[in-house]
Amino acid sequence: MSDFEQSYCDFLELHEQKRSGERKRRLVRGHGYAEKLLLQNVWWPLFGNFHHLHPEYEIYDWNRKSQFLDFAFLPEFGQFGLECDGFQSHIKDMDREKHSYAVNRNNFLTAMGWRMFHFTFDDVQKRPEICRMLLQMSLAPHLIRGSSSTPINLKEREVLQLAWSLGRNIRPMDVQNHLNMNFRTARIRLQSLVEKKLLRPIVNGKDIRFYELAEGSLECLL
Repeated sequence: MSDFEQSYCDFLELHEQKRSGERKRRLVRGHGYAEKLLLQNVWWPLFGNFHHLHPEYEIYDWNRKSQFLDFAFLPEFGQFGLECDGFQSHIKDMDREKHSYAVNRNNFLTAMGWRMFHFTFDDVQKRPEICRMLLQMSLAPHLIRGSSSTPINLKEREVLQLAWSLGRNIRPMDVQNHLNMNFRTARIRLQSLVEKKLLRPIVNGKDIRFYELAEGSLECLL
């Protein structure tokens, strides 16, 4: 059994043991293939764990009507909802009233402090790298502001946040311009993150012109 499969089984078992009544029945009945695929293809490659993640999480709308999110990510610094939307259930079979309710629910959750992420089933299945990129870019600023056991200082976090926000490999010039510093200082900041294995240098001939995010860099900031 792979690390993901073992962790996934433990994850579901833990939440089943904590629940009773309709909340438990919803987890057993509502958590299926699409939700597992979202974890396997998108969440697990980024984080490698399920810390602060809750499947089939119960929320209430403005009428106190019970609803369930596919996943809620609830670290100390915020509340985030993740949903995998299938075309059949969320588009094709949705009438005007259901569409109106879905939009209003999303706006209500935003007003209540939730940050919502919606991914289509097709993207989760066929283009998961796009989902990972968007989730990474969206969560990065919140993760950096949250508590971290990673021994990086505030200046290094600024550079790492910039690297995440760019959506491409970072250059010393990016750090120089964004943080208003000289080229030499920018290179020093980048190199410090390389030494901590949060960035990897990309060598072009004898020069290093770009740096890429190292695998697991987000996980170390949880």
